[in-house]
Amino acid sequence: MSDPERVMHGDKLVVARRRDPRPGEHATVDDLIVTAPVVGTASMTIRDAAALMTEHGHDYVVIPLGDSRYGLLTDADIRARVVADGRDPAMAVGDIVTTACPTVQRETPAVDALTEMLEHERTVLPVLDGAGVVVGVVAAADFVAAPSGPGMALRGQVSRAATIEDLQARTRRVPYLVADLLRRGEPVDEITSVASLIHDAVVRRALEIVLGRHPELDPDAVTWLSLGSNARREPVLTSDVDSAVSFDDSVTDDQIAAYRSAFAEVDDILRGAGMAIDTNGAIASMPLFARTHTQWRSAAQAWIDAPLDNKGMIFTSLLLDARPIWGDPGLSAVGEVFADLRMHPGTKALLLQESLAHKARLRSMRDVLTGRGGTFDIKQDALTPLVNIARWAALSVESSALDTRSRLRAAAGSPMLPDDHAGTLIEVFDVLQRVRLGYQVAQFDRGEPVSDELTMKRLSPLDRSLVAQAVREIAGVQRRMTNLSNYLPITEQG
Repeated sequence: MSDPERVMHGDKLVVARRRDPRPGEHATVDDLIVTAPVVGTASMTIRDAAALMTEHGHDYVVIPLGDSRYGLLTDADIRARVVADGRDPAMAVGDIVTTACPTVQRETPAVDALTEMLEHERTVLPVLDGAGVVVGVVAAADFVAAPSGPGMALRGQVSRAATIEDLQARTRRVPYLVADLLRRGEPVDEITSVASLIHDAVVRRALEIVLGRHPELDPDAVTWLSLGSNARREPVLTSDVDSAVSFDDSVTDDQIAAYRSAFAEVDDILRGAGMAIDTNGAIASMPLFARTHTQWRSAAQAWIDAPLDNKGMIFTSLLLDARPIWGDPGLSAVGEVFADLRMHPGTKALLLQESLAHKARLRSMRDVLTGRGGTFDIKQDALTPLVNIARWAALSVESSALDTRSRLRAAAGSPMLPDDHAGTLIEVFDVLQRVRLGYQVAQFDRGEPVSDELTMKRLSPLDRSLVAQAVREIAGVQRRMTNLSNYLPITEQG
């Protein structure tokens, strides 16, 4: 990194802001909409739709389907589904546009819209107003000038990496990208979302390369699940890669062993790319995290029925954060079981106890006995308790949200988490993540190993004060939830 991007104030860790002016601010999808949307009808012909695209200079037509639902006909659809299939261009658009496409609301953060587009493998995304009327369309090219643009460029390079060496070299640039986005003053939740999108691309490309070397293994028989902070789109520079795999039921035990051997090759690729692999063994190359759909259903049901046996609580917490990034995106083998968790109040109560048992605190008894009062593990003693609260709170209101901020928003107003407490925890999470990532980037700049253990005297007085206040806020919410859980029936805690 260039010297102007580093500053050192004694032993304090400081992240310098970029001094070059930014080309533009693109915080929401509204900033990316540059033209009126091209809207057609389901009854118009394919030929008329193509003419409409040409007239407006766009490669799509939005097709209203009713009830604020919209379909899309793109130039690529016409080539693939009309011309290539020899269909009559006089046929109605509605004959091939039959399903609704993903949409986003106005004021949606640009990075969230980009995430939605990439996860659904779309090239364009309609933007709706509060009444459900389409007001514009954003395309992949519109994000190039957005703050997340450099991240998407790197993601594309990762996805196109021809060799393991290329993939590893490009992945090792991720910390530099994260540091640059932080210096630009981007919100931390957007930075971690971009990092997560790139991490997903790295894992997928590693899988493509490895499985391409093993023709005896069927890639279509695999659903790869991201776990932990990456699944929640909240990874920082210290985050491990956690994963699990669910196989088609036709896959035999011998074949699973062969797949696991291949996944160990993926682990090696990721390590060589500078990505840490979970040291506790929550990875797809390990037996406990590589099962068939039926085996996962059976295991998940057993954990729900007997959560204190066979590490049921640990597995439940891990899999409540699972997100498919390869294979069937609608995988229900695990999800369908946990969707019924409200039917098991005993397990839900134990999960709440587990969430509240890990107290937010600035100093532990171990710190006192060992004289380590000047350090603070921001993940262990602040963020993990907060993430646990959010996970349980979302579950209590039957929300499928994964990221901590969305989980807290979904549960806001519930008996256990009033609106003001949810809002406070969202602010606290943002503060802690900013301090955490800023500390790690400063360590990275100085060539030090990055860590979640903060030496408090290396923080600015403001950051020390913010961390202390954040811990007090989390601890206060924990105390209230603990008190309520002692007398509020579990069926009413959501």
